[in-house]
Amino acid sequence: MAEVKGASDASVRLSDADLAVPVRDVVPLGRAVRAWFLISLQTFGGPAGQIAVMQRHLVDERRWIGQRRFLHALNYCMLLPGPEAQQLAIYVGWLLNGLRGGLIAGTLFVLPGVVALLALSGLYVGFGDTQIVKALFAGLAPAVVAIVVQAVWRVGSGALNNRVLLGFAVVAFVALAVFGVPFPVVVALAAVAGWAVHRWHPAHLTTAGHRDAGEDAPAPLISDDALHHGRPTGRRAATVLAVGLLAWFVPVAAVVAFTGGDSVYTQQGLFFSGTAVVTFGGAYAVLAFVAQRAVEDYGWLSAGDMVRGLALAESTPGPLIMVVQFVAFLGAYHNPGGLDPWVAGVVGSLLTTWVTFVPCFLFVLLGAPYVERLRGNHALSAALTGITAAVVGVIANLGLYFAAHTLFARQHLVATGPLHLELPDLGSWRPVPLAIAVIAVALVFGLRWSVLRVLAVSAALGLVAGLLDFPMS
Repeated sequence: MAEVKGASDASVRLSDADLAVPVRDVVPLGRAVRAWFLISLQTFGGPAGQIAVMQRHLVDERRWIGQRRFLHALNYCMLLPGPEAQQLAIYVGWLLNGLRGGLIAGTLFVLPGVVALLALSGLYVGFGDTQIVKALFAGLAPAVVAIVVQAVWRVGSGALNNRVLLGFAVVAFVALAVFGVPFPVVVALAAVAGWAVHRWHPAHLTTAGHRDAGEDAPAPLISDDALHHGRPTGRRAATVLAVGLLAWFVPVAAVVAFTGGDSVYTQQGLFFSGTAVVTFGGAYAVLAFVAQRAVEDYGWLSAGDMVRGLALAESTPGPLIMVVQFVAFLGAYHNPGGLDPWVAGVVGSLLTTWVTFVPCFLFVLLGAPYVERLRGNHALSAALTGITAAVVGVIANLGLYFAAHTLFARQHLVATGPLHLELPDLGSWRPVPLAIAVIAVALVFGLRWSVLRVLAVSAALGLVAGLLDFPMS
């Protein structure tokens, strides 16, 4: 006999014969939905925290999936563009309950964050000009600088384990910050460089993997053979690809048809569809590219708005890439076309959310049956290693961008020949945001406080400074 039990569910007794039936009969869909909903309410703290929540609920407590299989799925998701934690939820949901399980798990994983950030976006637009709200956001912005510095340290400490990979990060930072090379080009060149080093000098490329499963990991109550398996057939792949692409682009085509090719909705649908396929290395890696295009090229929001939007995304459940929903809300609100601004904000926000996360379902459900073959592909792993190393430089560039626009009132652009460098005006430094940023860095690195606690303290400091009428800008 085997026994499956949830953290608070009644146990279900299973015979050996039961383990041969489809997994939806082993883990009832209703029980799986309750588990995923509970997980979705705890997805704070970025991908590491989100993966840890799934680890605790699915591997350690419920024991629905083994540690090795869980990490096997995570390794595949790390190869994909997009938020790896949400993709891991889709993958594990597919293993437990097939197609329905993957769709439900992935949707529930982002749903609370979508609702929360939509409400906060409306609050920001409606009341962002009031003194109290201004003070709160002024305190949050410097904390984001500290959080990005922490992200550079965390990713770098795991990815840059030799001089070659450190060189990848430095080159990526210089290419973005000094020469203005587009983000997708940096990612593509990092992948090619990683493959090339593996091809001709493999000893110089050390792949940093995830922690081993360990012999002391809790044994799963459901065998691997009982989990959902989909045969990797051409017919299945064609069906998933066709349905996925239709689901992805039909809303964009509808927007083009009803609002025109030059509308803000069309711009957002196409732009964020593009970012969905280059988001390697997590949200921080692509946010500098998003910020540059959204602020400087499209004019959807200001650099200060972008920083405050990231602070809001940090304080809500779900993937950090959800910040693009805030970007789209403000962009559509300020450029509504023929719609009411509030309706426009909601439409732009939901369209952007759709084209950001639908590709995640497509990538996972299309590639999951082939995951064993991909796992053994050393050249592909080397390309990913090159991207991961370059991402450290990309995130450092994001930190520089946010610091320049948060801690200084003015910036100036140096554009001479190939140089495209934005520098802060050192005489325009902001003492109060700088002080809050220093405190946030001390809390993050000295006391090792969580992101939510640091944001709360920074918001409180901003509120106090605003009430005391200290200059924040």
